[in-house]
Amino acid sequence: MWGLYKKEINTFFSSLIGYITIGIFLLILGLMMWVFPDFNLLHFPVVTLEPLFAIAPFVFMFLMPALTMSSIAEEKQQGTFELLVTKPISDSHLVLSKYFATMTLAVVAILPTGLYYYTMYQLGSPIGNIDSGQIIGSYIGLFLLTGVFAAIGIFGSSLSYNQIVGFIVAFFLCFIMYWGFSLMSSFPIFIGGLDYFIEKLGIEYHYLSISRGLIDTRDVIYFVSMIALFLVLTLFSLSTRNWR
Repeated sequence: MWGLYKKEINTFFSSLIGYITIGIFLLILGLMMWVFPDFNLLHFPVVTLEPLFAIAPFVFMFLMPALTMSSIAEEKQQGTFELLVTKPISDSHLVLSKYFATMTLAVVAILPTGLYYYTMYQLGSPIGNIDSGQIIGSYIGLFLLTGVFAAIGIFGSSLSYNQIVGFIVAFFLCFIMYWGFSLMSSFPIFIGGLDYFIEKLGIEYHYLSISRGLIDTRDVIYFVSMIALFLVLTLFSLSTRNWR
């Protein structure tokens, strides 16, 4: 498993695609945070990083499917997947190695945003006048969010030999899991009845809950359960090759 993990990391950084993907991610966030007036941190009356954590889910909704779309689909397309499964490794080790490699890349993408926190910390009046507890909670929520999106992305990639199809499926599932249930809960037929229950099925509810700075075990269990669910679905998808 460790060998597969290192292979995935080396493959990603041996081409320009990895650097370009992370670079575009940081460029988009940088423009949003410091250039575009609607989200510009310097225009807010208080020192905060709320715009960052409001925009990040939408950006990662594209980034994680882009990072994972070739994880299994490309292996199938090039015929290297059959070679991998002939080696003495289980499907679970294969999936987990790709998942942890993707999460490592996500952490690499997130780490530079710590500069935003340092900048706002120094700009506070007095210096340090910023809600660090809320920001730490938001980063934890963002990490868990990317964990779910990564699992969804690998699942989407396992469904097809085509990387583009894998990206589209993963993006659609990420959108449904994040906003779909919140939108569904607003339907008149559910208001006053099942709306609260339906909203809690979506990622947005739990992400916003953690972003307030209060780490609730129910939110953590939700994220871990979603990650486990989509990884299990990926294993199920791979197991169908034995049926064929």
